[in-house]
Order: sequence, then structure tokens, then C-alpha cells
Amino acid sequence: MGVIVVSGAVLKCPFGAAPSNLNVTSQSICMISGQPAATIQDAQGMVNIQPFGMCSSLANPQVAAATAAALGVLTPQPCVPQTTGMWIPTSPTTMIDGKPCLTNDCKIICSNGMGTIEIISPGQMKVST
Repeated sequence: MGVIVVSGAVLKCPFGAAPSNLNVTSQSICMISGQPAATIQDAQGMVNIQPFGMCSSLANPQVAAATAAALGVLTPQPCVPQTTGMWIPTSPTTMIDGKPCLTNDCKIICSNGMGTIEIISPGQMKVST
């Protein structure tokens, strides 16, 4: 059973140097602990998913180019999350306005660095599915 995620939740990418926060834009009807509840549609990089500091993935074209220019020394570059699709729900049983709620066990892939973005803190601990 997952915990519903709200705006301000803390996210983690395995190739990012810092955690990030979630910004909910998919709905404004349902509030939990004073914050809008997230849906699986809150998945757009730089809108819903903020940067993770510096990216160290060689799958990221900017990191690969900088590393090549540094003669093979890993050279992290600024993170620009580029997600494709929506968060992958694990048990889409709770809906808001016809959209599955985002829970803390969902994941999404960043196509820029090929990292699996995870939720490390849902932003609230009271409401679960």
C-alpha cells in the first residue's frame, strides 16, 4: 500500500548530485496536508520534476561530450530532467478527477541520463491508498 504524494515531495535520481522536489500541476481539486495531491501526470521535467543538481550519467549527451573533452575524466554537467510518458503506477486504485494518484512507490525514467527517478519522501504521511 503506497502513500499518496503531494507537491513538495522529495525525489532522487541515481545520477543526480542532489535531491529534487515535485511540483503538482495536474490538478488543484484534492488537497492533502495543505498541498495538492499528485497524479501520475505530474511527470514533466523542469515543470513537475526539478533538476537534481549535476548529472553524472554518461548516457547524458552533455556529460558524454564534456567527459570526452576532458580526455575521459568524468565531467558532470547540469541536470535537465527529460522524462518520457507518465509515472509508472504500482496500484492505480485511487483516482483524482479520473487520474491515478501518484504514490511513493511509483517510478519514472529520465531519458537524458537513463536514470530511474524515485520518490524518497512523499511530502505527507497521513493518506495512503
